[in-house]
Amino acid sequence: MDKVIKDVGDIQSRLLDHRPLSMQRREKRGHRESRLLDNLNKSVTETNEQLQNSSSEDIKQQLSDVIARLGAANHVAQRIQQRELQGQQEQQRLKEEVDEEHAKTVGQISAKYNEMKKDLEKLDI
Repeated sequence: MDKVIKDVGDIQSRLLDHRPLSMQRREKRGHRESRLLDNLNKSVTETNEQLQNSSSEDIKQQLSDVIARLGAANHVAQRIQQRELQGQQEQQRLKEEVDEEHAKTVGQISAKYNEMKKDLEKLDI
């Protein structure tokens, strides 16, 4: 029974005494936040230094490179569009040829069918 009373007393004192535990957590959180802010500050400082070290000539060169790449991409896109247009024109030409040949063949078959029909009518008389 003495052990139980002692254990209950220990548990009660732990439950009621939150100060050290919560203070430790706050300190740890404060250290984490401080480290995070320090790292963020270093990143911002490094980025600012890099931007300041970039001269206007570097920026002009980079812009020139970007413009050249965009020009090349535009040229490639125009060539692709031209090929697609040529392909569509070729398809249209072939379609017209097939339609013309089909119409001619249908006309020939119709004419032959009419001749055969006339021949059959002559035989039935």
